[in-house]
Amino acid sequence: MIRLIGLLCLMVGCTAEVEKSERDVADTEPVSTVAGVDCENNLCILSGTIVDDYTMTADNAYLLRGGVFIGDDTSENTLIIEPGTVIYGETNSDGILVVRRNAKIMAEGTAEAPIVMTSSKNEGSRTRGDWGGVIINGNAPINSCGDVDFCEAQGEGGTGLYGGNDSEDNSGILKYVRIEFAGTLVSPDNELNGIALQGVGSGTTLEYIQVHMNADDGVEFFGGNVSIKHLVVSGVGDDAIDWTDGWQGNGQFIVLQQHLDNGIEADNNGENNTVTPMSNPTLSNMTIIGSGGASSDIGVLLREGTGVFIANSLIYGWGDASIDIDGDATWANADVGDLLTAGTLVDSDINFKIDNGEPHLVEDWFYAEDGNAEKGFSLIDPQNQASPNFLPSEIVNGAIFVDNSFFDDVGFIGAMGDVDWSAGWTAYPEA
Repeated sequence: MIRLIGLLCLMVGCTAEVEKSERDVADTEPVSTVAGVDCENNLCILSGTIVDDYTMTADNAYLLRGGVFIGDDTSENTLIIEPGTVIYGETNSDGILVVRRNAKIMAEGTAEAPIVMTSSKNEGSRTRGDWGGVIINGNAPINSCGDVDFCEAQGEGGTGLYGGNDSEDNSGILKYVRIEFAGTLVSPDNELNGIALQGVGSGTTLEYIQVHMNADDGVEFFGGNVSIKHLVVSGVGDDAIDWTDGWQGNGQFIVLQQHLDNGIEADNNGENNTVTPMSNPTLSNMTIIGSGGASSDIGVLLREGTGVFIANSLIYGWGDASIDIDGDATWANADVGDLLTAGTLVDSDINFKIDNGEPHLVEDWFYAEDGNAEKGFSLIDPQNQASPNFLPSEIVNGAIFVDNSFFDDVGFIGAMGDVDWSAGWTAYPEA
């Protein structure tokens, strides 16, 4: 047995079964002179605050011990993560990775060698909430302070300040990254997200990301202007995507496989529904999948004054409703064209939630725009939680054009046409 496994057993009580055991690991011990990084026998333990540039390589294993903070909110240091690197969040200490404002994370995996962040427990013993997850704090606008030019807020679980007035702020890159079994409980009813994007700016790149088996939301946007492309969220314990506090980014090619709670839960601001900047993302080519039973709630829940433009999407198999719109401020956005869907197909037992006292019917709102319809599509095996197939049985054509340079102009509706872009780098372990 290679020394790496023995060392992990020594340091974390044999709670980490390291995939590196299948590789030829060099006998040379890694050496680090970076404060907050302690390396021995091809295992590096990260803890506390790191204010120097640091590179993680695939020939070593990495353990996040407690809160690991990249930067001190003013330093401009960079964390580089090479393709194929495996990072373990220590369960006993609630390991978490926080990228503070002005620092960067450059995590660029490949389809053949994704970067994996997972639990330090043995494979087969892992569960939701084993470790903290990834938090990125940026300098982009948020609305939690009211209508002001500069706003900053404290992240959940003491994860640092975020927010500012730089909508183009760059916090780095996450590409071909898989995050598993995260979302530790900070306090009652306060669990961390798989990825929390807190005031993150549009200069940041998010592509080919999977969040799997998180205890709370898969990805949550707290304001900011960051966009995301090729996202899979699977098996999480709360909403797959959540946004609040003025998120104004974009998203394309998104698969949400949900068997608990909502696919999307969208807010502007719970304290002041009309505060600006208003949450108003543009999202296209999504496939939003419920479990088909009562355990999955609503495919898309729009509330608390959010805006949104949803285009070219498939919403399937929800227990409560495919779409629900709540609140006078949210409906006011619909009245002025800031809450729209087009080219979208829905197929649940109940597609439109009827709420007493709402000024309009969701069904009327849905059919007011071009290309929306009930049914008209079939997916191969989207609800299979162990080995899903999100491809359509037949390509669903008829996509509308989204006039935004971020979006690829494709003819199909849903996250996929005839190519499964999630193949090879995603995984769906139950434990």
